Amino acid sequence: MKRCLAILFAGLFLGISTFAQLRPLGLELENFSYPFPVHYIHLHIQKQNLKMAYMDVQPAQPNGQTVLLFHGKNFSGAYWDSTAKALLANGYRVIMPDQIGFGKSSKPAMLQYSFALLADNTKKLLDSLQVRKVNVLGHSMGGMLAVRFTLMFPDMVEKLILENPIGLEDYKTKVPYQSVDMVYQGELKQSFEKIKAYQTENYYGGNWKPQYEKWVNMLAGWTLNPQYPIIAWNAALTTDMIINQPVVYELDRITAPTLLIIGQRDRTALGKNLVSEEVRKTMGNYPELGKKTHERIKNSRLVEIDHIGHLPHIENFSAFIKPLLDFLKQS
Repeated sequence: MKRCLAILFAGLFLGISTFAQLRPLGLELENFSYPFPVHYIHLHIQKQNLKMAYMDVQPAQPNGQTVLLFHGKNFSGAYWDSTAKALLANGYRVIMPDQIGFGKSSKPAMLQYSFALLADNTKKLLDSLQVRKVNVLGHSMGGMLAVRFTLMFPDMVEKLILENPIGLEDYKTKVPYQSVDMVYQGELKQSFEKIKAYQTENYYGGNWKPQYEKWVNMLAGWTLNPQYPIIAWNAALTTDMIINQPVVYELDRITAPTLLIIGQRDRTALGKNLVSEEVRKTMGNYPELGKKTHERIKNSRLVEIDHIGHLPHIENFSAFIKPLLDFLKQS
């Protein structure tokens, strides 16, 4: 009994001490360090002057190819640090944008988001860098964006890699409608504890490790900013974009060689908290979704990683990077 109490109090202490280390973060992560120098492209969108942050890193020995990395909804380009270093070591130029509304990019007070808009913004960035061909890797929400980008600009995409993408199912067929205002009210209630609990359950299957905390702190640090409602509003708008702009019905239009890297423990699905337990069990079944997607994308290869959840490139980097590099090097 004493040992159980000691473990409980130790866990509580660790939770308190971690939360105590939180500091408010700027709207554009001004006080959050990135692994490489950050640059900006200025865009005029819906009567607003906005800036889109990105990292563009050149290898010491170029192989002539570029990899474009699309981040997930709860992340930024910064979490590609290990992936970028491995790609650089193998001769690839690596471009990591923060989409508008995310990371170090502008957080508009009002914007109508669409995957097509984000894809077009990225195309403008690539044009400004005079990059004509890319290999596209998208994780989570970035997978949905990668699909839209590939369909809009097929001549630019040499290969497509989808790492545990969300949107392999149509959430709105199971989840009751929520207005942006309703989602916004939920976002306003976010906290360190809620963010960590969500990621622990959905991303990591309860298998939490200290190195994951950095990405919780990035989101939770925003909640301590007096201007957090701006972040919350943008988060609500991008949630609405994900739910109401499915890409799953267009997967069979993809012609680029495609690699699916699917962590088998992942159970991420938007709106699971709004449905019954019975329906919840049918959502975010990545072992099943990966196979179905592989069948729909004709020129695709499926790599299933056991005992790994939503973030293979963070949970088990070696299991993620080997099939990625093998695929990129295939002629």
